[in-house]
Amino acid sequence: MISSSHEAMHGIFTHNPAAFAHAFHILDLPFPDPIAVQQVSVDLTETSPVERRADTVLRITTEHDTFLLVVEAQSRTDSTRVAAWSYYVTFLHNKYEMPVVLVVVCHDKQTATWASRPLRVTYRDWTSFTLQPLVLGPHNVPAVTDPAEIIDDLPLATLSAITHAREPEIGAILEAIIAAFHRRGHDDETEFYAELIEQGISHTDAAQLWRDKMATDLSFFRSESAQRLRAQGREQGLEQGLEQGREQGRAEQAAHAVLTVLTGRGIELSTAQRTYLTETTDLDQLDKWLGQALIATRASELFG
Repeated sequence: MISSSHEAMHGIFTHNPAAFAHAFHILDLPFPDPIAVQQVSVDLTETSPVERRADTVLRITTEHDTFLLVVEAQSRTDSTRVAAWSYYVTFLHNKYEMPVVLVVVCHDKQTATWASRPLRVTYRDWTSFTLQPLVLGPHNVPAVTDPAEIIDDLPLATLSAITHAREPEIGAILEAIIAAFHRRGHDDETEFYAELIEQGISHTDAAQLWRDKMATDLSFFRSESAQRLRAQGREQGLEQGLEQGREQGRAEQAAHAVLTVLTGRGIELSTAQRTYLTETTDLDQLDKWLGQALIATRASELFG
């Protein structure tokens, strides 16, 4: 479940960590191809009461060596991050005794320019520590506008949309992604990346453009999602009541199907929302909620 634009920027890596290799190859970044990719705990807390967590930490094993990749999402300039990032790098280096590379993902040129500079911990003219992040932003992530390229590399296309969210070319990028989704058709991957894009650009003006296109050009996502969800419900016995006309308990089973899907996607309901759902007997409404449950990002999209 992607819960914020901040999480979406590093969700690309956690959804399919090995996918970053191809994207980094296209970006001409200095990493050999991985043999293995393993997620590492993001809890960087020591015995002190201060809790510290990185966004994403990956252990990358190549033919030649092993290193840690720390992925951080940054939406604005923030001088306090220098201390936090310095801590992440030194803590991980000491704990795992291996090289550490910090990657900062930005969605505008100003933030990318700030993060690309050597970040220093200094007193007057004396520098005690210099940190050099590897920055991904509109300055080095290509604006992918070819639907064929997008079909071949959904992670890179998603990263392109997120990092160019406030750039003039975002319209062309989203148009190409929509065209690519049309050609590829609906599946779990396109559904995931469609949601990831929406969350990743949700804080920008491009978000409404994306939603409008999803509602019109990709309206089949909603209908096909609903059909697939209903099929899954039938297999699990969750929608038996909806298919058997007026059998006793059909509304209860339909409500249970909606609740099961929402719970599985990590969407929590308030006590009032849960009561409203379980007490609803309108089968058309329940069927509508069932279709929406697969694409909703929060409970309020279903229940207002």
